[in-house]
Amino acid sequence: MTSLTPVIHPMLYKSPFDLLRDFTPVSQVTAQGYILIVSNAVPVKSASELVQHLKANPGKLSFMSTGIGSPIHLTGELFQSATGTRMLHVPYKGAAYQDIVSGLVQVGFPTVASAMPLIQGGRVRLLAVTTPKRLPNLPDLPTLTEEGVKGVVVVNWYGVIAARDTPSALVARLSKQIAAAMHSPEVVKRLRGDGTEAVGSSPSEFAAHIRAETQRWGQVIRQAGIHGG
Repeated sequence: MTSLTPVIHPMLYKSPFDLLRDFTPVSQVTAQGYILIVSNAVPVKSASELVQHLKANPGKLSFMSTGIGSPIHLTGELFQSATGTRMLHVPYKGAAYQDIVSGLVQVGFPTVASAMPLIQGGRVRLLAVTTPKRLPNLPDLPTLTEEGVKGVVVVNWYGVIAARDTPSALVARLSKQIAAAMHSPEVVKRLRGDGTEAVGSSPSEFAAHIRAETQRWGQVIRQAGIHGG
């Protein structure tokens, strides 16, 4: 099982492997967006108001991520690039969203599952989702696109890969079986509870998706001048 992270890290760090060169894509299994949240102390009630506030206060607000080069970090960089705003990036080793509750940092992009305890307690303010469409379990929360923030549609994902020399017939068989499982009503319902959509794609579709993600996030990394180690 792999995710967006192994696509990003070879562009930031010295890495001995490449997903498409060294492995065989089998199927993308899930797609999961993020929620734009702010501390309740931030005087905004929508994503468009946040953009205005950030433009009036460049560099005065901070956003947290789960580490340099993480998908959440790059989401924050993409948001700034698309909106012409500037925030201080504060990388954490994990999802310390309690610091948004306290106001130590002001902005975050958690997953639904990570944010749910904060959402249920009203401890942070939800502004928008990064997905192309509204989430079924948060139908009143608009997308960033609906809020006028263009170009910040972000969906993390998980998928299955196999060894590079796996026979193509076996890869095709696995892909079909995975797709059938992912589209079962029980799995779809369970995933949507966490704000995740079931996918189930063919090997060629998954490979094309990895190529597109590599190109997209490589551009974000170059524009933001992000360096790993």
